Amino acid sequence: MPLVNVIVAALSKNLPDADTEATASTKNGDGKGSAGTTQPNSESAGGTTTPEQGSGTPTSPGNGSATSGDASSGGNSNADTVTPGGGKTFVHPGLLQTQSDFDRIIAQLKAKSEPTVSGWQRLINNSHSSLKYSPRPVLLVVRGKNPSNPENYALLFNDAAAAYALALRWKIGGDDAYADRAIKVLNAWSSTLTAVDGSSDKFLASGIYGYELANAAEIMRTYKGWSADDFSKFQNMMLTIFYRMNHDFLVNHNGAKIDHYWANWDLCNIASMLAIGVLTDRKDIYKEAIDYLYNGAGNGAFHKMFWKVYDGGLAQGQEAGRDQGHAMLDIALIGAICQMAWSQGDDLFGYDNNLVLAGAEYVAKYNLGYDVPYTTYKNSDTTQTVISDGSRGPNLRPMWEMFYNHYVVLKGLDAPYISTFTTLARPEGGGGDYGPNSGGFDQLGYGTLLYTLH
Repeated sequence: MPLVNVIVAALSKNLPDADTEATASTKNGDGKGSAGTTQPNSESAGGTTTPEQGSGTPTSPGNGSATSGDASSGGNSNADTVTPGGGKTFVHPGLLQTQSDFDRIIAQLKAKSEPTVSGWQRLINNSHSSLKYSPRPVLLVVRGKNPSNPENYALLFNDAAAAYALALRWKIGGDDAYADRAIKVLNAWSSTLTAVDGSSDKFLASGIYGYELANAAEIMRTYKGWSADDFSKFQNMMLTIFYRMNHDFLVNHNGAKIDHYWANWDLCNIASMLAIGVLTDRKDIYKEAIDYLYNGAGNGAFHKMFWKVYDGGLAQGQEAGRDQGHAMLDIALIGAICQMAWSQGDDLFGYDNNLVLAGAEYVAKYNLGYDVPYTTYKNSDTTQTVISDGSRGPNLRPMWEMFYNHYVVLKGLDAPYISTFTTLARPEGGGGDYGPNSGGFDQLGYGTLLYTLH
């Protein structure tokens, strides 16, 4: 496909949704994904371990290329470190952004530096960042077909996007009115929500919206106007509802075979688990998430997700033979996980000679219209003999600036296809800028504003 056609195809294109009951499977009718069977490591397996060993008990919060083979002064500027035990010191804020990131962004805006200014404009033009935004919390969030309750999860993904956008406008712009509105959204949910349910798709909600809510709250934790009691209530919601589901899914996989679910199911729950670990100062939860990436039995583990590495800096992803919308979602989710861990001093971006870079370049190259190598993928449900061209093209998920600035600008590595995608997607927007469906809210976005390093 010529590059000019790729660019034209990108215009006015809504992002595909993450897995749903109707679309999640090729040969599975229950919405579960398809993807060997090894036991999870003890941190992820639960069993008789204590809460400090990752049993899933949501106790109270604390105070290069891979090798081939199989604006103003801003919001409250204080940055904190918390040592939750065992020597791990958490940086706060410390998920997708740290205080040093916000200091850099504010300086760039003062200097009227592009493309940061265009990224800021993209944020303030988004209706989710408006002071008029009102939350719509419910007792029960439902995702997936359910005979008892209709789906209503759009309420949560819109409010999560709003809480994050409002938090950014406060933290960067310095107007407490935006902080108060963000807190209103977060408090509304922590004082209302009792459960997330539905079909097996409920585990997509626990993962995607769990990590998004945690990121908004992690920014707002430095706001003096958020009472300690309200913050504690929010932490408790994240532990007792979201983390409990994240842990359950990664340990049990809804009773399915270990290779049954697509990588994005694991990845979103890993992202949520890691984010909640930082938000609640729970070293054990954070470690559980990291350990799963290295040693987990499911398809979200590094070498299950990027299972075939080629010479030339490319790695085939687990969903390459499924469709490109989900193959790209996998890259977006692992990018968020890597960025959050980076904020805490853990370099997952560089793992195994930049394995994530090789996976991202593979997806970017193919979706820019170029050929890539492909090896037949087989699991207990399906055999995929060719790479899928389903939804092929530049689905401009707001994810590329993160990779470009980390690998190319910061580390000086070559990433030509990521670089091209970054140019196409710039300036990146957020939830609501990529269509009204859930696929347009799977990433928090605003990467041009948040990740530009020069």
